[in-house]
Amino acid sequence: MHLLMKSIFLSAFFGLCFSAGLMAQEKSVKGKLIDQENQEPLAYVQVALFKSLDDSDPVSFSDTDESGNFNLSAPEGTYFLKAFFLGFEDLVVPDIDLSQSQELGELEMVSESAALEEVVVQTTKMPVRSTMEGITVTPENNLANAGGTLLDILRNTPSISVSEDGSISLRGSTGTNILINGRNSSLTRNLDQLPASAIEEIKIINNPNARFDAEAEGGVIDIILKKGQDFGTHGSVEGTYGTRNRSNIGGSVNHRGKKWNVYGGYNYRDWKNVGERTSVREIFDRNEILDQSTRSSSRRTGHNVNYGADYYFGNNVISYEGVYQYGINYQTNTLFAELDRIIDGETDSFDYVRRNTEDESDEGFDNALIFEHSFKDKGHTLRALVSQSYTNQFKTQNIDIFRNTLNPDPSNLNGQERAFTDEVRNTFIFQADYIKPLDEDRKIEAGLKSNLRKFDNDYSYARLDEQSQEFVEDPAVSNVFLYEDQIHAGYFIYSNAGGKFEYTLGLRGEMTFVDTYLANTDERGSQEYFNFFPSVQTMYNLNDNHSLKFTYSRRIDRPTAWRLNPFPDITDSLNVRRGNPNLQPEMIDSFEFGHLANFDNSSFATNVFYRQTEGQLDYITIIEDGVSYSQPDNLLSSSSYGVEFVGVSEVNNWYTINGGVTLFRISVDGSNIGEEFTNSGFSWNTKLTQDFKLPYGFNFQLVGNYESPEIEAQGRDLSQYYVDASLQKGFMENRGSVTLSVRDVFDTRRWAGFALTNTFSQDFYSKRETRIALISARYSF
Repeated sequence: MHLLMKSIFLSAFFGLCFSAGLMAQEKSVKGKLIDQENQEPLAYVQVALFKSLDDSDPVSFSDTDESGNFNLSAPEGTYFLKAFFLGFEDLVVPDIDLSQSQELGELEMVSESAALEEVVVQTTKMPVRSTMEGITVTPENNLANAGGTLLDILRNTPSISVSEDGSISLRGSTGTNILINGRNSSLTRNLDQLPASAIEEIKIINNPNARFDAEAEGGVIDIILKKGQDFGTHGSVEGTYGTRNRSNIGGSVNHRGKKWNVYGGYNYRDWKNVGERTSVREIFDRNEILDQSTRSSSRRTGHNVNYGADYYFGNNVISYEGVYQYGINYQTNTLFAELDRIIDGETDSFDYVRRNTEDESDEGFDNALIFEHSFKDKGHTLRALVSQSYTNQFKTQNIDIFRNTLNPDPSNLNGQERAFTDEVRNTFIFQADYIKPLDEDRKIEAGLKSNLRKFDNDYSYARLDEQSQEFVEDPAVSNVFLYEDQIHAGYFIYSNAGGKFEYTLGLRGEMTFVDTYLANTDERGSQEYFNFFPSVQTMYNLNDNHSLKFTYSRRIDRPTAWRLNPFPDITDSLNVRRGNPNLQPEMIDSFEFGHLANFDNSSFATNVFYRQTEGQLDYITIIEDGVSYSQPDNLLSSSSYGVEFVGVSEVNNWYTINGGVTLFRISVDGSNIGEEFTNSGFSWNTKLTQDFKLPYGFNFQLVGNYESPEIEAQGRDLSQYYVDASLQKGFMENRGSVTLSVRDVFDTRRWAGFALTNTFSQDFYSKRETRIALISARYSF
C-alpha cells in the first residue's frame, strides 16, 4: 500500500510539472474584429484556432468582448484563425505562427447582403427588436420571464394578448399561426408546457410573405428553441421556487466542434393555482336568473426535453431536432348554482352544486430531419425537411352532483357522472425551399410544402343509474370524431434589394382537403378548395436611420377540429360549449404601412394597419330551453384598423426602456344570424418594460400591462391591468444570477365581461391567483 501511494503521488507530481511546462510554452494571439462597412467593433463574435481547416475541434476558442477584442492561447505551432458571426462572412486568417505571441491588430469582417432582412439595432441586449415583418423577442434579456413559460413571454410582448384560457390574440385577432422552429407542430396546443428557458427567440410576423403558410388571420408567431452554436462545451442550469410551492428546474448543454454540434435540454415544472369565477345570467322571456360561482384548484407537473444535432460536411448540413413533453394535470372545480324563476308572480328556486374532479395526462413529441446545401455562389441554397409531431391527451372527469342544496356534503350527494376523453393528434410536414441569387441585389425563391394532419377525438360520457348503481353511457353525448386535412402548397418569390427601394413580390397557392367523420351518427363531411395568396413587401430607405415600408398579404383562417365537432362539453349542464360542423374558412386581406427608425442605441417602429375579413369566425351564445349554448359561427364580415408603436431605447448606461402601444377599432357584422350580432368598438393595449442598472451589480425591472375593454359579437370584455417587478443580482462575471420576481404586484389582474342580446344578458368575473413571488437561480458554463 505504501509503494502504491508513493507511485500515485509521483505520477501526479510529474503530470502537474509536465502540464505546467506545456502551459508555460503557450503563446497568445490577440486582435480586434470590426465591421468593414462602418468600422464599428463587433461584440460576441466566436473566434477559434484550428491546427487545420479540416479539424473537427478547435484548439482554443472564445468570444470577442464588447469592444470587439479577443485573446486566445495555444501551444507553439502554426494555426488557422476563424471567426463566425451571424450576418457576416466567415473570416479566416491562415498560417499564424505561434513560435511567439502574435498581435493581429484590427481584422475586418464583411457583412452578407440580404434583401428585406431585419432592420435592427446592432446589439444582443435588446429584449425586443423591430423588424421589417414585425418584432423579434429575446426572452433571456427580460427578467420577468425567469422561471416562466412561453405564455409568460407572450404576456409581456407588445401587440399580443393572452386570454384566461391561454389563447393568443395578435392586434385583436385570435387567429394566429404558431410555429416551432418554423414548423407546424401539434405541441403548440400546450403553450404553457414550453419553459421560457428553452426558447432562444420569438418572431412576430404580422404580415407574412408567400414563404409562410397562408393560415391565420392575425399573422405568424415563430418560436425558436435553443440549440447552442458556440464552439466547445457550454451549458446552463436553472431553478425556480415560488409561493404555493411552485417549482421549476432545468438545464441545457451543447458541444460544438467543426463537424458536429450536439445539444440537449431538460425542464421539470410543478405549478399550482387556485381561482374563482362568478356569472349572472338573466333570460328575459322566462323571468329567470341564474347565479353561479365556481371555486377551482389545480396542479400541473410536466417534463420537457429538447435535443438534436447538426453535422457539417462540405457545403452541407444535416440536422435533427426533437422535443418530448409529458405532463399531468389535476383539477377540481366546484360550481354553486342558484336558479330563480318567477312564475305567476311567485319565485320558484332551485339550488345545486356540481363538483368536477379532472385528471389529465398529455404526452407529445416533435421530430424533424433537415438537409441544407449551400452552392458555390453566395446565398444560393437548397433546404429540405420532413417532420412529425404527435400528442395524446387522456382526461378523466368524475362529477358529483348535489341537487336542492348548496352544501356539497357527502350526505347530500344525489347524482354522479363521469367522462373520458382520449384525443390523438398527428401532424406530418414535407417541405423543400430553394433560393437562387440572380445578382448582388436580386434573387428568387421557390418552394413546395405538404401539411398532413389527423385528429382522433374519442369522448365517452356516462351517468350513474340509481337502481343498478352502475354507470350507463349516454349515446346522445358520447361521440367519436375524426378529422383529417391535407394542405399542399407551392410558392414563388422575387425580391430586389438594389438602391434605396427594396421590394419582394410573392404568390402562394394552396390546395385544401378536409374530411370529418362522426361515428355516432355515421355522418361524413368533406371540403375541397384551392386558393391563391399574393403578398407584397416594400421598403424605401430614406437614409441610414429611417425607412418606410408597405406590406400586403391575403390569408385564410380554417376552422380547427374541435370547432367542427358538434358534440357538447357538459362540464356545466346549463352553460354548454359545442362545435359547428358547417363552419367555413375565413378569407382575410391585410395591409400595413410603417416607418422604421434605427439608431445606435434605440429602435422605433410605427405601423398603420387595416384588415378585412370575410366569413368572420366568432363565438355566439344562444338560449334553448333555459340552457345557453356557446358555439362558433361564420358571421358576414369584420374589419379592423389601427396604429401600433413599438420602441426600445438604451437611454444611458443604467436605464433601458422598451414597449409598445396598439390602438385599433373592430367592427363585426353578424346580421346574417341576427341584428343583435352586429357590434363595433375601439380598443387599445400597452406594455412598458423599464430596466435599471443599480449599484453593486443589481438589476431592477418593472413591467406594466394594460388592455382596454374589447368588443365581441354579443358584448364586451372588460379591461385588465397589472404590474410585474423583478430584482436580479449577477455573480462570477454574470455567469451566475439570482432573480426575485413578483408578478401582479398589486393583485389587479382578472377577467371580466358581459353579453347582451334581445333574449338574455350575462355578466362574468374570473380571478385566479396572479400575485406570485418567485426566486430563480441560474448558472452558465
